[in-house]
Amino acid sequence: MRDHLSMRLSDRKRRWVQSLVAACCTLNVALCMNPHGAMAAGLNLPLPARDTLPPVDKDSLPAAADSTVTNEVVRVFDKRQSPAAFTNADTLNVKQVALYPYTSLQQMVKGNIRGLYTQEPSGEPGTEQFMYIRGLAMPLLSKQDVYQVQPAVYLNGIPLIQDNAMVFDVQVNDKNRLGPAINFLNIINLDNIQSIDVYKDAAAIGLFGPRAANGVINIITKTPTFGKRKISINSYFGVNLYDPVFTTNGQYENRARKPYYEKYATTADSLAFPPYLRDSSNAAYYGNANWTDLYFQNTTSHGINAAISGGSERANFRFFADKTSANGIADNTRLDKYNANFLVNMAPKEWLMGSALINATRLDRNRNTSMVDRYIETAYVPDITSPLAPNKQAYGLYLRELDKGFDKNHMNSIQGSFSLMFHVKNLRYTTRLLFDYNESDRDIFYPSTLMDGANYVSNYYGNNQRVGFQNTVDYDWQPAAQHKFSFEVGQLYQSDIFRYNYQRAYNGASDRIKVNVVQSNPDAGNYLAPLYYANQLVYRFIDAQKTRLLSFHGNVKYVYNNYLRLSLTLRNDGSSLINPAHRWLLSPSAGLEWDVKEHLLPALTRVSDLTLHTSYGRIGRLPGDERFAAGPQYKVDMGWTGNRNAASYAGVAGLSRPYSFGWVGENIPWATTDIFTLGANFSLYEHRVRINGDYYNKNDRNMLAPMPAVAESGYGSIYENGMLVNNSGVEATLAVDLVRTKKFTWTPEITTSYNVNTLKALPGGAKSLTIGDRHFEVGQAVDMFWLYQNEGIYNTNAEVPVNSKTGAPLSFKGTAFEAGDAKWKDVNGDFTVDDKDKVLQGHSMPTLFGNFSNTLRYGKLDFSFSFYYALGQSILNTKTATRLDFANHDGQTDLGSVKDITYWQRNEDMKTYPLYNPWSATIPFRADQNLFLEKASFVKLRTVSLGYDFAGTKLLKRLAPTITRCYFYATANNILTFTGYTGGDPELTYYNGYDNGYTIPVPKTYTVGLKLDL
Repeated sequence: MRDHLSMRLSDRKRRWVQSLVAACCTLNVALCMNPHGAMAAGLNLPLPARDTLPPVDKDSLPAAADSTVTNEVVRVFDKRQSPAAFTNADTLNVKQVALYPYTSLQQMVKGNIRGLYTQEPSGEPGTEQFMYIRGLAMPLLSKQDVYQVQPAVYLNGIPLIQDNAMVFDVQVNDKNRLGPAINFLNIINLDNIQSIDVYKDAAAIGLFGPRAANGVINIITKTPTFGKRKISINSYFGVNLYDPVFTTNGQYENRARKPYYEKYATTADSLAFPPYLRDSSNAAYYGNANWTDLYFQNTTSHGINAAISGGSERANFRFFADKTSANGIADNTRLDKYNANFLVNMAPKEWLMGSALINATRLDRNRNTSMVDRYIETAYVPDITSPLAPNKQAYGLYLRELDKGFDKNHMNSIQGSFSLMFHVKNLRYTTRLLFDYNESDRDIFYPSTLMDGANYVSNYYGNNQRVGFQNTVDYDWQPAAQHKFSFEVGQLYQSDIFRYNYQRAYNGASDRIKVNVVQSNPDAGNYLAPLYYANQLVYRFIDAQKTRLLSFHGNVKYVYNNYLRLSLTLRNDGSSLINPAHRWLLSPSAGLEWDVKEHLLPALTRVSDLTLHTSYGRIGRLPGDERFAAGPQYKVDMGWTGNRNAASYAGVAGLSRPYSFGWVGENIPWATTDIFTLGANFSLYEHRVRINGDYYNKNDRNMLAPMPAVAESGYGSIYENGMLVNNSGVEATLAVDLVRTKKFTWTPEITTSYNVNTLKALPGGAKSLTIGDRHFEVGQAVDMFWLYQNEGIYNTNAEVPVNSKTGAPLSFKGTAFEAGDAKWKDVNGDFTVDDKDKVLQGHSMPTLFGNFSNTLRYGKLDFSFSFYYALGQSILNTKTATRLDFANHDGQTDLGSVKDITYWQRNEDMKTYPLYNPWSATIPFRADQNLFLEKASFVKLRTVSLGYDFAGTKLLKRLAPTITRCYFYATANNILTFTGYTGGDPELTYYNGYDNGYTIPVPKTYTVGLKLDL
């Protein structure tokens, strides 16, 4: 067909059609594929005019770029455009990262992008992970707030919808979210990715609108080839290894507690000694601590995918399919992923092109059997007087009982887009329909043998959907040789719906009935009464939220003499999440780039590139809850502590004012993000030395904060606008080609990011805010711990300070200190240690993080390794505090007192802590003191890879001449960790920097793989 077309058309028309169809191939699979214009809300990002593009080294292009692609499209792929002010982005080295068995986007970008910090709090496959671009935009008062500071993720122009945060409204504990709690970004597969760019400055994210206030991660899938068929096959097999652990048993625990009993215990305390530690002949507790034989295991992971693409310049396609299995190293955890991606492009007319994309994913998660997680789900803690025994036989009995139930976790996800572009000379009109839909479910049954004789069943079903309709018109104009303009106007309508349905039931008629059957009991007076579970023991929660976003934008780009470039964007966004009185927000952004090398230093050969860029703009921030748009309201809030969402009182259904949630007033306006960026890109000696650096200053203004309410009102808080958080920092990259010959290259590279956050203002001019165990002060960082300052131990009563005026000893909230108590600093000198003496100290987020890598290539052999580092953060070691505070946890029925099987693992040396009196009323081993605050800086040897491409060798040419790539590789991941933290891996912490110890370690992974192109 291609030859036939060439015979019919003139050379000029043929070249035009090739450019047209090539643009079709990349229209809806790249946000930056429009060679001139900037499309709103993440469709297309602006690029320099085509005449200003530098020459391209085609050997450096992504593997998907076929040799038949026109020069116009090839230029669009040029990675050296990314530092420009219009598209100032950090680009992930997809080709290198794709060698590792990462299952989530967070793992892919971790340590590889400046300014982006990733939390990987567990090595359990499929669990949620979080990303932060350029610091924390707000204090994280709960896990629900974490969802409000995540960057927007776009897949081929489709803004991916994340899971709803509404479920936290009905949860007592927010450690895990209801439902399968699967990381939605596991749908990304690197073998199907062309590029991943991260946008952080205002000139770029201003084009995406208010959902991009926390930055944008822009993912482009591979494009079809045309002119010939291309088949790619990629597979890997890996081994996951765990580090041996030091296990303990009852004898160890008895010896560890003995000094406390000998020094401080009364007769009553000794009589309350835990029963499971009393009998040293009990082999279950005092015998072999070999529970690890059943809990830990060396496992395997594997993945295989294939892609086929082809077609003509008028119609082409690409199909991709993948199956990935990732096993955890503990608790029989696992994630299975199935993915299919189909893209088709057609150009029936010279002035018309269309494109369609479908991406579908299935995720199955085999989650952990942690008792803590199970009790969070059941919202009920049974008798835990005797913990699980560390003996393998006893632990095996527990697992067999657990196997009588089930815990099924699944997620289905599908994304799609349909695009049409009409082109007449320099005028283009593009219309797109896009959607994202996901649904997740969790079905649980726990037998009565695990729940004090009361079995448990629950079902969660949630679905989220996003539909968008977008229209864009752009026009190029060049009034003179030195002046070039590109104009664009566009509109976006986006509709989101979040839903979930959750119910749980207790004490069913039989363990044989493992579902809550919705069937009425004919013998009951109430025909709604279920047959198998008592109606009063069935709890149902249903919620939904709809949001709408309508946006209009205009953008103009101006290029002067190929060395001065200017971009101006103006948006008007209206959201249903904002009160009608302030529904619309007008937000500007601008970017400027000056090519100093081209303008002033063209003859200076040692300088290869010197470009300065700056940008400034304002982006609106959307709240995460529709209630802030409604003003004063009623809700289901008639319960009690621990179950506040009850919808009835004394058997009468009703609604109440949201006393627990807090008062929401009228006319709450938009919050905004103001970002200023100033940067430079500098290279020397034919680009052998490359330096990129950016300074940024980001202010998140007018944000909501729950401020104290008048006690007589009954409200726990009142939401007010006026909080301002500033993040400022520097991001830099230095890469040097130490050796660059025809056969051998050696390139070390270091990236670093430094960030400082500061609370600049609180609503109403307040200077401080205290919420639970969190305290914030204007002028201080928002990620600091609020702690008592530990200065040792009072060995005798005489050491306790006495108030010379009153003769009263120093007290802790009214309780006098005695021998054996912790010595906490009386900061204000009032002889009473209380919350006023707590001090803000440490940071839960690193202040400096980055990556140091080395890449060596000799012919077709390549070798690389990288170190990932994070410095300046601290961890509050709550798991050690809980273990030492045994007197206040033994025999209690709360989550803090649960002793999971991992309790019998030694992570700390109890002898390094003072010998406090654990029975003291002052609770000397309380977690909120700097005794348990540890520095958690670390450096990790995260990746090592070795590979060789056998394509082109004589043997392979003879055996399989159609193979264009036969790359065999071996990798190692998470090899070594260097840290001063005594609690293990410093990454395995909660979002607020607390280490509770109930996480699965990140494994050491060794893989071998093969990548074939036919």
